[in-house]
Amino acid sequence: MTAGRDCCTRAFALVLGFVAVEAGAQDVRAWLERMHVAMEGLNYEGTFVHLHDGYAETMHITHRNDNGHVSERIVSKDGVGREIIRQGDQVRCILPDRRVILVEETREVNPLVSALPSYSEALEPHYEFELHATSSRVAERPTQVIRIRPRDEFRYGYRLWLDQDTAMPLKSQLMDENGGIVEQILFTRFDIFDSIPAARLESTIDTEGFRLLAPPRSSQVPGRSVLWQASMLPGGFALSIAKHGPLAGSEHPVEHHVYSDGLAAVSVFIEDPRTVDDVAEGYTRLGSTNAFSTTVSGRKVTAIGEVPYKTLHQIAISLNAE
Repeated sequence: MTAGRDCCTRAFALVLGFVAVEAGAQDVRAWLERMHVAMEGLNYEGTFVHLHDGYAETMHITHRNDNGHVSERIVSKDGVGREIIRQGDQVRCILPDRRVILVEETREVNPLVSALPSYSEALEPHYEFELHATSSRVAERPTQVIRIRPRDEFRYGYRLWLDQDTAMPLKSQLMDENGGIVEQILFTRFDIFDSIPAARLESTIDTEGFRLLAPPRSSQVPGRSVLWQASMLPGGFALSIAKHGPLAGSEHPVEHHVYSDGLAAVSVFIEDPRTVDDVAEGYTRLGSTNAFSTTVSGRKVTAIGEVPYKTLHQIAISLNAE
């Protein structure tokens, strides 16, 4: 009877543990969904510090949602005072020291956005999602702490401090495979408003005479298909983008792949053998982004992403022509 009771107790404990894990994942998912709604839907201003690669940059953000039309202005308080102006899907990065305006069509230019994860059930085999204590305060506001741990050494983890009332991310950390902080965003002030005047989103930099640089529209070379594939991807990673065509600054067409596990992403560039390239082979790092360059079958291959070097190396060296 005692042995039977012990077996029932262990089984009951396992069931409770499974239910707790499932509930925890659902709670994290709800928090992350609220986080992305808050980032786009709220009217807010704040000051945050972006720490990466031993460098700290203080930035002020003004975010406005006018009946679904989203606009945003981010101003660097350090250095030359660059500005990032977003209107809908178009983003302009103003670099006063270079007298240049870069035009992009991605929100990833915003350091706050690029530092944050999104949730999907497909991530569960590769990441653990945990809710932590709620006693931490950031920018004088109580927060809910979320930890996202990778289940292997091929990807980075996250720690997030979300505002208790709105789920706005007030602090985020990108963690490497050793638990070190690769990148951190920390709000020192955060205010929510019912509305924000459109005038507060206008640039204060006189851009007369600045050069306007916009990336060329990607184009597929007629009759040319993607020829390369990676034969040894880390678990969970899959090919999400594959193109062959001209890129800015390249005289010859380049094959471009993006491999993603739904959270982490690796861009791979396979250059034409006619390309004269003086990029050194090996590993480099810029902020939270790692890069690895090597030669595969006479082609220069460069893999880039916010992932451990091991991930870049495994993908790059496993490339081969179909």
